[in-house]
Amino acid sequence: LGKLSKLRFLRLNNNSLSGPIPMSLTNITALQVLDLSNNHLSGVVPDNGSFSLFTPISFANNLDLCGPVTGHPCPGSPPFSPPPPFVPPPPISAPGGNSATGAIAGGVAAGAALLFAAPAIAFAWWRRRKPQEFFFDVPAEEDPEVHLGQLKRFSLRELQVATDTFSNKNILGRGGFGKVYKGRLADGSLVAVKRLKEERTPGGELQFQTEVEMISMAVHRNLLRLRGFCMTPTERLLVYPYMANGSVASCLRERPPHQEPLDWPTRKRIALGSARGLSYLHDHCDPKIIHRDVKAANILLDEEFEAVVGDFGLAKLMDYKDTHVTTAVRGTIGHIAPEYLSTGKSSEKTDVFGYGIMLLELITGQRAFDLARLANDDDVMLLDWVKGLLKEKKLEMLVDPDLQNNYIEAEVEQLIQVALLCTQGSPMDRPKMSE
Repeated sequence: LGKLSKLRFLRLNNNSLSGPIPMSLTNITALQVLDLSNNHLSGVVPDNGSFSLFTPISFANNLDLCGPVTGHPCPGSPPFSPPPPFVPPPPISAPGGNSATGAIAGGVAAGAALLFAAPAIAFAWWRRRKPQEFFFDVPAEEDPEVHLGQLKRFSLRELQVATDTFSNKNILGRGGFGKVYKGRLADGSLVAVKRLKEERTPGGELQFQTEVEMISMAVHRNLLRLRGFCMTPTERLLVYPYMANGSVASCLRERPPHQEPLDWPTRKRIALGSARGLSYLHDHCDPKIIHRDVKAANILLDEEFEAVVGDFGLAKLMDYKDTHVTTAVRGTIGHIAPEYLSTGKSSEKTDVFGYGIMLLELITGQRAFDLARLANDDDVMLLDWVKGLLKEKKLEMLVDPDLQNNYIEAEVEQLIQVALLCTQGSPMDRPKMSE
């Protein structure tokens, strides 16, 4: 690890590690975040190189660690103590002067100097020991550029200017987490700014920052990349690249007259791409990320109509004030797995269920929950409607009329079977996303 000079985040907490901390780790000059807590490490904690930035939090709950940063002296070392008091030099008597008076005056002057110098000395020591901060409140009037790798911290003013002060004319969509605005940054690039609607609560800033960092490190061709964020006492905003072709839902049901409908090969590619993105969240992120609201509206389309999974990580982000229990079921009617609705407990199989419903949206072009279906059927839920038509062997009635019969029937049947496997009542019976 010590040879990974560009390593920025090193989290080895809760791994039952033992032995001394390798000195080679201090050579990682780019190291910004270190967490070795809750292990069985022993010996002296280095305080040189990159380790000079870290505080006791990075080494907490390692009972056999010692050194200045831990506050525990090492065996055989003298206990930590404050510096010895200042002792003024012996006074020099002026000819004919009173040496006692000179000594008193010298002592008073030295004491006064120490009194005024002590805060400055303490502040300088504190600055040297304080870990580098990578997330902090940015006053809007300063408008600095702060980067954490590729993640930028935007000022509120910058995003206000980009979105015309969050003008309604720039609203791209509304969802359970807030409104999304189209914006143009000073460099001319287009972005989508998600304005989270829930109020901040005291003490949640650090958790919010941690979750933002987690989202930013989930990088995959089929995942929407987080470009930056903004956090003030009253606002929390996330900044993403602008997706020119909108969402799968908008292409299926809200496309303008001049736009061609999604053809069958594109729909198959969307199904595969979104599966790959979700599989990455489940199997390759640590900790794994459960989306909890997989639906056509959250699958975005880039310039080549490649599927890009959006809004991942937001469910956990919005529950940052909770510890272990989710206080509310987050999702959209028609997409929520039955076990999640009844128990409030989500898992990878919750996302698999939502993915299955999304496949049915791709095939039928219809909404997962639609009261308009009551005019002809008794099923407002898309899944129930599909099962009913399959029972009556009316496959042709399932397929989106916009396809105009330009599809391969065997492939449609196969995709429907995948959707039905993903939406089985028992989560244990559903396949993994990678399958």
